[in-house]
Amino acid sequence: MDRLCDEVVQLIFYELIDPGPLTLVSKRFYRFSQDPYVRAHYFLTHYGPAEAMFYALGRGKVLTERVLDILLMSGAHLSRYLIQVAMHHYFYTQSHFIKTPWVRNVPLRVFTYFMKLAEEMYGEIPRGKGEDDGSVFSNFLKESRLLPGMKSISWESIRDILKEYNFMPFSTRDPIMAQFPLALAIEPRLLPYAVENGFQMDSKYRDFVFRKMFERPTSTSETVAEDIAHNIQELCRLDSTMFVSRTVAAEVCMEAKLNPTGYAALKQLDKSGHLRFELSGLVEDLIKTFIRTRSISTSHIIENLRLLYTDFPSSDPTARLVILITIFIASENLHSSPSAIQTKLEALSLTPVTRKDVFDVLASPFVDRYNTLLDYAKREIVERDDGTKGMGSNEIEEVVEEVASKCLEVACKGKLLKKLCDGYISVRNVIATTILKKYQLALEDLPTRGNEDACRVFEAKLCRDFMKFGLFEPKGKESEVPRPSAAEDEGDGLVEVNNEVVAMERDDDASMSLFNSRWFSNLGHEQGRITQESLTTMIRRDEISPVRPRRRMQYPGGLYFDSSAKLPYPNDPLAVGRWIKTEFGPRSSVTAVFMTHAVVNDNHSILHQYLYYADGVQPISTTNHVPITFKHFQILAHLDRAPNYYLYHDIELGAEFYRDTNDYLKADTGKQSSGGKAVKMETTPPILLSTARESLDSPPSVPRGRKRPRRVASNVRSYVVPDSDDEAIANSDDLTTKPKNVETTLQTWLRHLDELMKQELRKLKEKRKQIELVSEPGTKVRVAKGEFLKSLSSNLRALHKIAKERQLKLYGPTVVPEEYSDNEDDDDEYRHRTARNKRKKTNRSS
Repeated sequence: MDRLCDEVVQLIFYELIDPGPLTLVSKRFYRFSQDPYVRAHYFLTHYGPAEAMFYALGRGKVLTERVLDILLMSGAHLSRYLIQVAMHHYFYTQSHFIKTPWVRNVPLRVFTYFMKLAEEMYGEIPRGKGEDDGSVFSNFLKESRLLPGMKSISWESIRDILKEYNFMPFSTRDPIMAQFPLALAIEPRLLPYAVENGFQMDSKYRDFVFRKMFERPTSTSETVAEDIAHNIQELCRLDSTMFVSRTVAAEVCMEAKLNPTGYAALKQLDKSGHLRFELSGLVEDLIKTFIRTRSISTSHIIENLRLLYTDFPSSDPTARLVILITIFIASENLHSSPSAIQTKLEALSLTPVTRKDVFDVLASPFVDRYNTLLDYAKREIVERDDGTKGMGSNEIEEVVEEVASKCLEVACKGKLLKKLCDGYISVRNVIATTILKKYQLALEDLPTRGNEDACRVFEAKLCRDFMKFGLFEPKGKESEVPRPSAAEDEGDGLVEVNNEVVAMERDDDASMSLFNSRWFSNLGHEQGRITQESLTTMIRRDEISPVRPRRRMQYPGGLYFDSSAKLPYPNDPLAVGRWIKTEFGPRSSVTAVFMTHAVVNDNHSILHQYLYYADGVQPISTTNHVPITFKHFQILAHLDRAPNYYLYHDIELGAEFYRDTNDYLKADTGKQSSGGKAVKMETTPPILLSTARESLDSPPSVPRGRKRPRRVASNVRSYVVPDSDDEAIANSDDLTTKPKNVETTLQTWLRHLDELMKQELRKLKEKRKQIELVSEPGTKVRVAKGEFLKSLSSNLRALHKIAKERQLKLYGPTVVPEEYSDNEDDDDEYRHRTARNKRKKTNRSS
């Protein structure tokens, strides 16, 4: 450090937040820090010209008359507002936002010189309370919404304090710093004077300024659309970086009906060419965002969307479908007649409505009633070449069956399915046939085990957890692997909305092709993202945000006040899986398919319904319990996914062991067919699960066909010594009979799960050997366990411990329970080991 030249040491000083400790290192550094030039330029370089004087006044010990002179001559900004605040703070006359001693540490001699320089620059300075430039500026903002005759401060007064007295917020901690852009929204002609004082418009303030310019005027205000458009044009002319973004324009459109003045000004800017985008395209993109949010069913949103579509008609099929959905939702609420609906559709140029439109509307996640739509279809839809109106009963029934089949994959459409099933007799059989034919999962249907990426992103089509992930794919889940070809892809199409990967519902039939549109990928993010927030909501959010700009942040889309309206599932939904169990029973083949899909998708809510426990311990009723099978664990092992906790908990409570669903379905069929009467499995579900509960207080349930051992006093010890008269007793066996160690259902599960774990461990070792073959000699290869193996090993240890305790409780210590496993193929962490006492070695010579 001593060999460095003064220029390098000076640069080091400028980078330090507090150079004080460095000045104590050596006398050279101390002498160097006493130079007024170094002190002055430290504040200029470290804090910039705008804040240099503010921070210099806070370092009273280093501030001298010479330092003040160098600061002013070197370009430090000194406004009359800063002088007024410093005087108030120094003499304790007014409490500002500053809570530290700040300028009070400056010696009186130096501060007197500072006031002398201020008087030379600005002459007589107002010092009264409320007379400082900051208070005048704040009052100007407060009066911005008053009538011109009621304002006490004109914009010329603000222009003078900007032009003559260099008014500017002197610190990022000054509350006026966050309010300063608001003055530009009120009066754009102030921008040139602010720029001369060093103001630079940050992009994060740009939307705030234009929001305030488009803000809905009060009832007493005389603001008209032409004034708003003129102010915006003037502001954009004065600063080329200022422009109305798509975000602000969409917010204005969101309250077009409530704020007609701002909406009219936006349309004027579009006609005059002062927007960097086409307003018609923006409205189209905005309308299409409602295809996936529950706000589409809100009354005020419906009216606003109709107004936008009337002003900017669109030929896009998705935008057209959104408007159709809003019309039929509102008509269902109002019980409108088919003729009234036809009038509304003709006014919006949405006719003719086709059979495909009926299907698309009913397949929407937010439509749960069908009466009004089908009544309209029976009277107004033209389906025949001769031009006659109305769909026949057979055609209506075909559409209903197609909708029911489609709604199986939309996890929140349970209400509509229930109503369709009650209204049309054929729907129930169609649902059962479709599920058993199309959605049964076998190990052969899963991705190959070696394709880890495909296994990781695989998702069953039924029982998606929409309460957790919505009706679409979790963010970024499918973006990690390449999409399959069109011939192989039978899943859901992916689209991108606001940098969020989502999946639109997809069907093999061309009738749902509009849900596969890729319009989301081109929303013009460089001009701002489109959200469904209204202008008023965003203005309130800006006003309550922290006043310090350094704490302001760009909030991601969808995290604003009314976030519930942006949820991608309807209000008060009924899960399809829950309705399936109620309709077909827990022991039906249809419910078994849904159970498998729920296990694969880890749908916690559906598993809770299928394995429902009233008190968290014991099933509320065996008739409401859907059995779990060993095949469920095999599927999860194939996909390398951790089983849900409910599966292990069900085994602990005494769930019967079944290899697959056919085990208990065949048993139920045999029971139902006995006596010469065959009963449908879906209508009368049999009871198979034992109500006995395995716990420490009661013996565990045992498999059917085996007798339960009697509990006898096998461990009573007798101290009577037999004599010659008791030879018969002495030579005979014990009076008590030792109970047999009968395998319980828990032990059956453990036996099969142990074998499954051995298989997984062998595959893990084979994988490690394959990696070792291609690795360099001597390389120590470590293969991490998968999620399934980690979960199984930890939970099996707990289940084995429970089984052992129950065996001891039931049979006593005379029966030795089976150990976990001591096979060399087992995992070291899972293998049972006997603890050994280790003696501590001692040095005898000591």
